[in-house]
Amino acid sequence: MLRLNQRGIVDASGRIELLVHGEDPMADFDPVSLARGLHPLIREQADETERGRRLAKPVVDALRDSGLFMMGLSAAMGGHEVPVGQALRAIEEISYADGASGWNVMIAFDTEVWAGFLRGASRELIRSISRPIVSGSLSSPGKIEKADGGYRISGRWKFGSGCQHSDVMLVGAVLCEGGKPLLASNGAPQLLQIALRASEITVLDTWRTTGLRGTGSHDFMIDNFVASERALPLNITEPFEKGPLYAFPMLASFAVAKGAVALGIARHAIEAFKEIARSKVPATRTAALRERPAVQIDLAHAEAKVHSSRAFLHQSVEEGWQELLAGRPIPQQLRALIRLAATDCVKRCAEAVDLVYNAAAATAIHESCALERCFRDAHVVTAHVVTQPAMYEAIGRVLLDLPPDTAVW
Repeated sequence: MLRLNQRGIVDASGRIELLVHGEDPMADFDPVSLARGLHPLIREQADETERGRRLAKPVVDALRDSGLFMMGLSAAMGGHEVPVGQALRAIEEISYADGASGWNVMIAFDTEVWAGFLRGASRELIRSISRPIVSGSLSSPGKIEKADGGYRISGRWKFGSGCQHSDVMLVGAVLCEGGKPLLASNGAPQLLQIALRASEITVLDTWRTTGLRGTGSHDFMIDNFVASERALPLNITEPFEKGPLYAFPMLASFAVAKGAVALGIARHAIEAFKEIARSKVPATRTAALRERPAVQIDLAHAEAKVHSSRAFLHQSVEEGWQELLAGRPIPQQLRALIRLAATDCVKRCAEAVDLVYNAAAATAIHESCALERCFRDAHVVTAHVVTQPAMYEAIGRVLLDLPPDTAVW
């Protein structure tokens, strides 16, 4: 009998068969320490990232060189195949330095997990690139139609986070014939997936938003002929890679990764507020802000929201991970708790930021104050489809033994 281990497959004798050529993808790779080591650089470059509405080049280079842009990529494809819980901690650390930088690391992790479901030419394209940065989008998919010897893929995709520094963009597209979508047996449009080189997309300057400006989540256009072997049916349920990272439900993985970004931003906001509270003497007062009981209460509530959210997030993820290591799929009720932990984490982290932002009063409204950006960034995280407040309904349905009634489960 075989069972999964964090490092590979364990046979009945207890011997571990490593997933790739006898090599441990995690050997000598400590993503959390690496992420912490990049705090000074990322903070130093955060204003440039914000102004440019894309990651500053020194940050891109450092994240690529450190391997943090390859945490979700399988060992077989040259990546580090980091367990979900550890990846969340690393994403939180980068997000603590800068929310936009953390978001881009998170997007790379998400898309590389998706890449673990690829076969054929798309998989080989990623494998062919040294230290690849992979991003992607399923939002507002364009269309793909059969043409002589292949397909014509065209249209406009939204939310291309990291599209300006990525080597590969992984996209979904609606399969059409005569300009009309072809429907699957369940009545939904058929989707194909394809990995494209950066040179095969055209980035549109559209990312002008309230927060997370530095993520560079622009729209992009595609209008290319591609060989037929490059496009295959969309697959997010049957992984090609065999490690537990790819057995973890993909959309649940996407959701908890958003929670990690929210945690980092909230931590940054709380630490920034503490500095303000120690030194600021409000108008009409003679004592520092930290002496006010209302401020003390708000800070305590903010800390409680962040710490309890992190505990729930990691507890549920670890329980799911242990199920996978034991060779069992994550049961639906636990899957619902994982999604609940992610959704609630994003919500409570935004609430924590609101508490300290309001407690700082007029100090927080200036661009020179870290709280101003944390406030904007935290609220943009809440808008993502996999952690929007609407997910509470789907989660509650599953906890009551009903189908989730959502496409993002």
